[in-house]
Amino acid sequence: MEVILYEDVPDLGFAGDIVNVSDGYARNYLLPRKIAAIADKSKIAELEHKKRVAEAKKAKLKAAAEDLAAKLNNISVTISAEAGEGDKLFGSVTSANISAALREMGYAVDKRHIKLQEPIKKIGVYDIMIHLHPEVNASLKVWVVRK
Repeated sequence: MEVILYEDVPDLGFAGDIVNVSDGYARNYLLPRKIAAIADKSKIAELEHKKRVAEAKKAKLKAAAEDLAAKLNNISVTISAEAGEGDKLFGSVTSANISAALREMGYAVDKRHIKLQEPIKKIGVYDIMIHLHPEVNASLKVWVVRK
């Protein structure tokens, strides 16, 4: 019997796959637990439609991320902070500070997407990597200056 999997099943397949299983396995395990549905023409058409919609959504998100990356690559952010001797900051500049500065400039970037190896603790210029999408990264120049 051919079924469409709604969830990942170990040693069988992933969600959205059409697999061939024994009738008993389908009737006694997969169907009652709503892990799968019998693969008829309407279910297959519905699955293909969902896949097309998901692919279109992914492409749209990637295009938006590429657009934002192109804008972010051309700008720099200046953050002023209190500093003591040797240009050492009182506190540090974190991804949340950078995200807030970008938000003030009109760019919506979540702080979790900003990749810092460690918080910035000195005055200077830093190149920061922003991970916007699994396939799209942007580089941002951050200037940390004395208040």
